[in-house]
Amino acid sequence: MAKKVLVLGGSFGGLTAAIAIKHELEHDVDVTVIGASDRFLFNPSLIWLPFGKRKAKDITFKLAPTFDKNGVEFVHAAATGIDPIAQTVAVGDASYAYDYLVIATGYRNNFNIIPGLGPDGYANTITTLEDATLAGENWKKFLDNPGPVVVGATQSAGCFGAAYEFLFNMSYQLKKHKIKDRAPLTYVTSEPFLGHFGIGGLPHGEQLLGMFLKKEKIEAVTNATMEYVDKDHLKLADGTELPYKYSMIIPPFVGQDFLKSTGLADDKGYIKVLDTYQTPQYANIYAVGIAAAVDVPWQTAVPVGIPKTGFPTEQMAHVAAKNIASQIRGEVPEDHKEFADIKAICVMDAGNNGVMILADKMLPPRKHGVLVPGPQNHAMKVGFEKYSLWKMKKGHVGLP
Repeated sequence: MAKKVLVLGGSFGGLTAAIAIKHELEHDVDVTVIGASDRFLFNPSLIWLPFGKRKAKDITFKLAPTFDKNGVEFVHAAATGIDPIAQTVAVGDASYAYDYLVIATGYRNNFNIIPGLGPDGYANTITTLEDATLAGENWKKFLDNPGPVVVGATQSAGCFGAAYEFLFNMSYQLKKHKIKDRAPLTYVTSEPFLGHFGIGGLPHGEQLLGMFLKKEKIEAVTNATMEYVDKDHLKLADGTELPYKYSMIIPPFVGQDFLKSTGLADDKGYIKVLDTYQTPQYANIYAVGIAAAVDVPWQTAVPVGIPKTGFPTEQMAHVAAKNIASQIRGEVPEDHKEFADIKAICVMDAGNNGVMILADKMLPPRKHGVLVPGPQNHAMKVGFEKYSLWKMKKGHVGLP
């Protein structure tokens, strides 16, 4: 009798894990994905959406056809509970049994970190499709009455790449609309230094980012603790007030609330995992991506998180898929990959320029790390978007 694998979440981690398991075992496994969204979203492209360079239809696709073509069942619904003893997942009044479970439920914005964030607050953000769409509507209003711009990332944030990309795309757009002289630009970050990126920084990264900011006439405030965002200014804990007509702030991410009641997750909704991505308590439950807890290997004056989206999420999902396949075959899970040992590969866009970030390990200590600036990186970012959407939509998750 075929084993049942349940995957919670249909984004980078969930889609990769589900299809990889099905391709590996074919008829020996039944795979079902339960997803709160019925669409795959290529989050890295949300940096462009507010400026009208992308629309939702350009960076999303329906999940059901992709799963159907690859022999995976898809349930469009949000999981509401997990019973690890009974091996069931609750979806409202319904219940789904599993032999193996992969939790890839992604992130939520923690807007509670400071007052004034979120769609009901004053600062824009771009971490979800809805948020980026609203940021685009406010960008159009800003163009009619430009002024100072503040872009930043709060204490405990981890997605600094998006903040930098939006910052430099903003600078590019201000020049394109010929309002740069009326819109002084300030970058505010909890990073201890420019180019930390939530991965500890790379050789010469601080100097390179400093040169980028100087060239674009962008002021920077590092080691910043934000106190609140008001309708016309950002207040820092040291008393500094930064006025703005437009702001975009990246908040910290947290896991899903329902995971906390399972006994698997911490107070942030993150699940502790081994380097096989199994939970220590249950060998048949895995967590990947944002849902997996990762220890921060440094102490900073202001809390700084770690990025777990995109490429590292896919790598975690592949490890989980291989280990589940091994277990179903009656073998010991032997695929190990600590998060810190995943390679750092990122293309940071800057409008008509960019930086390629490469390192042998996601977190220090490392043997190799380099940042390669140049206009070719913008073209690479666009190419990566098209390739990734094609790969995911077709279910070619085994490709690099």
